Amino acid sequence: MARVRLLVYDAKQCDPKRCTARKLRRFGLVVFVPRPSALPRGAILLRPDATRALSPEDAPAAERHGLAVLDASWRAAAFPRVSRGVARALPYLLAANPVNYGKPFTLSSAEAFAAALVIMGHEDEGKAVLSKFAWGDQFLVLNRQPLDAYRAAADSSEVVKAQALFI
Repeated sequence: MARVRLLVYDAKQCDPKRCTARKLRRFGLVVFVPRPSALPRGAILLRPDATRALSPEDAPAAERHGLAVLDASWRAAAFPRVSRGVARALPYLLAANPVNYGKPFTLSSAEAFAAALVIMGHEDEGKAVLSKFAWGDQFLVLNRQPLDAYRAAADSSEVVKAQALFI
């Protein structure tokens, strides 16, 4: 199984001191791209407004082209348009970061990367991302059952069915 390259477009909308993507860059775990159009064609792009849920069937594309997040404020009116990535939404998960603890669907970039990696069968890489944060282990504790269910799903529709068990 190939490692997944982690990519970030930073919209510079969050507090730099709390930005998990910037911390991951300092550790060499992610690569920042200068604009959304610089993402590799075919990369899996995590977006809250995507019409399909991320599932294990997305792993080959992520291994080949990368996994990307748009590091932007969830309070912003809209996320930038990105035509090059394959948009996927994360299913129901609870945040463990101190800013949004316990809130569903409001994950930090680090939590989004880790969740996606676990769902696609790259749990060790997901744990490596979370290991850089004091609250990282708590994310896996809070979400163990849903993550296991999503990882066991065959495709996006099964992830959506599994999600109904946790909402």
